[in-house]
Amino acid sequence: MRRLPLRWATDIAVLEHIGSTVEDRGDHLIVRTPRNPTFHWGNCVLVTDPDAVDDAQRWVQVFQEAFPSATWIAIGLTRMPVDVASWAANDLELGLDEVLATGTLPRQTALPSGYAVRRLAGEDWEQAVALAIAENERAGAHERASYEPFARARTETQRALSDRDIGAFFGAFADEVLAAFLGIVRCGTTARYQTVGTDSRHRRRGLASYLLGIAARWAADHGCVRWVIVTDAGNPAGRVYRSVGFEPAAANVQAYRP
Repeated sequence: MRRLPLRWATDIAVLEHIGSTVEDRGDHLIVRTPRNPTFHWGNCVLVTDPDAVDDAQRWVQVFQEAFPSATWIAIGLTRMPVDVASWAANDLELGLDEVLATGTLPRQTALPSGYAVRRLAGEDWEQAVALAIAENERAGAHERASYEPFARARTETQRALSDRDIGAFFGAFADEVLAAFLGIVRCGTTARYQTVGTDSRHRRRGLASYLLGIAARWAADHGCVRWVIVTDAGNPAGRVYRSVGFEPAAANVQAYRP
């Protein structure tokens, strides 16, 4: 297997923790997540050969043969294709993800007043599902009928990771109502952040940056010396991550049809 970009290496490490399989086919990988069959980026193709990323028709066919019942197409690329039009012709949108990393413990900010923070446990997990569903509906990203089973399956796997102490998920609560949460998973000595989410009514108060620091210290206490987080290129959240010490490490391209 080729040496994978930092984003994919940590993606796969997290997925393997939850039982996903990775099939190496030389110039690409087939990733499958049986426990969450509607998780688009857990059931996808990753093109590992930079010289092959312009063959859109081939990769669409590879995906469809690997996932014949999928209603989506999710293909990861190591660089932006030169022939962008061939991907558009297949009704695929190309998106750039920014990978940020640091080898220094992220800076801990102050907890905003009016909030309490704890590791998710018990009924907190159901609140995490409800918040994810509410934010998806607010953004209009996915139909609820397909998104809710995905969100519940994802939360179940996250809870299992937390129970095994491979990962930890932290929430900020206002009067016992979940306002923001995020997770972190140990991938050897590298820690990968997961599922950063804040209720729209509680944004721009510093909750995410505070939780970043709390999660980073948990990972450091468990032997991690590097921290990785991924966001859409141009997402304002990137400024928050940079403010606590993260720096650009790489970028990955996603070819996606939802």
